Amino acid sequence: MMMGLLAFESHQGLWNSGYYSQMFGIGGVVITVAILMLSTGYFGGIGAPFAPYFWPYLGHVPKKREHKRPVRVYMDGCFDLMHYGHANALRQAKLLGDQLVVGVVSDEEIVANKGPPVLSMEERLTLVSGLKWVDEVIPNAPYEITEEFMNTLFNKYSIDYIIHGDDPCLLPDGTDAYALAKKVGRYKQIKRTEGVSSTDIVGRILLTFKHKDADTYFNVAVDEKAGAKQNDEVKSHLSHFLPTSRRIMQFSNGQAPSPGARVVYIDGAFDLFHAGHVEILRSARQLGDFLLVGIHDDQSIRDSRGYRPIMHLHERTLSVLACRYVDEVIIGAPWEVSKDMITTFNISLVVHGTVTEGNSTGEIDPYAVPKSMGIFKTITSPKSITSVSVATRIVDNHEAYKKRNVKKKASEDRYYTQKKFVSGD
Repeated sequence: MMMGLLAFESHQGLWNSGYYSQMFGIGGVVITVAILMLSTGYFGGIGAPFAPYFWPYLGHVPKKREHKRPVRVYMDGCFDLMHYGHANALRQAKLLGDQLVVGVVSDEEIVANKGPPVLSMEERLTLVSGLKWVDEVIPNAPYEITEEFMNTLFNKYSIDYIIHGDDPCLLPDGTDAYALAKKVGRYKQIKRTEGVSSTDIVGRILLTFKHKDADTYFNVAVDEKAGAKQNDEVKSHLSHFLPTSRRIMQFSNGQAPSPGARVVYIDGAFDLFHAGHVEILRSARQLGDFLLVGIHDDQSIRDSRGYRPIMHLHERTLSVLACRYVDEVIIGAPWEVSKDMITTFNISLVVHGTVTEGNSTGEIDPYAVPKSMGIFKTITSPKSITSVSVATRIVDNHEAYKKRNVKKKASEDRYYTQKKFVSGD
């Protein structure tokens, strides 16, 4: 359809010049009869060689445009402890269709198939809805694609294809959760994003904060004098994600603010990206035309707050870029907002939420300059959830999550042992 439309538009000048207008009315009848005579050899056989020169032009007579229904694809998941791997999976799924519908598995189904979820259904819905590639969300989706639910997807939601990653999704009895979709030929596969998983993040938290008082451990720097074995154990559970410029480009909007746009700036750690982050970014975006987000580097967070983030800088960058309310980020933004920075990015307003993480060890106000310029605003944080409170849920129920992780880690180890190269990402 697009090729035909482009071809038609490329000859628009001929239409406008009046060349083809003669094809209609009395003149059109005369030319049509002449072409028929030539094509049938009426003039002593001379017509056949010349007729093909006329037929291509007749093909450019405009036809009635057909309305093509958008291709709708479906992908589901628990989306617990939302991370850039989830976001990249949904980004890939969106590329396989025009509209992406996402099913968020219910709390009950997660408990039955994987173990207790960390985030509530409301929090997970906020996170999924906040992704730039998601068009529609179905809450309380089943973990298994049953025949009944598959028919609901096809008939009620007009789904064309069901999407999942190349890693196996098995039910407690060992069967494939997507077997039916594959059987009817309505299944498509995407490439799993390596280097991160909810299981991995839970492991990082449990390993780093072994004691029950998460707030205390979040505000204590890593002991430089701790035994080598202990430090090596912590390092072994750090991220294995290998960031590339291509991945950042895939997540980026790739657009600069338009002339005269009101640029709003907000900064932070954005660790363990959660529903509170989504809501504060939404509030900030509503105050202007372009939202610029500053993401502090790992060392700055450790120096200023006394603890290192669970997710490293590039992981946090991708999580923020995936949010639909974010237009651009500064990777490794300075802790203090300077006059030069305000001028460089043409910032109109600097905002900060009422909910903060930890206590800064420095005495310098990082927002002193924008305050002196009259362009600083404190906005009410819509949610009280923080990275600390999320980690606390895991630490307080560490036995349950340790059990869950042992089971999931065994499954992930099998995947990495048996995995093969899958093209596309």
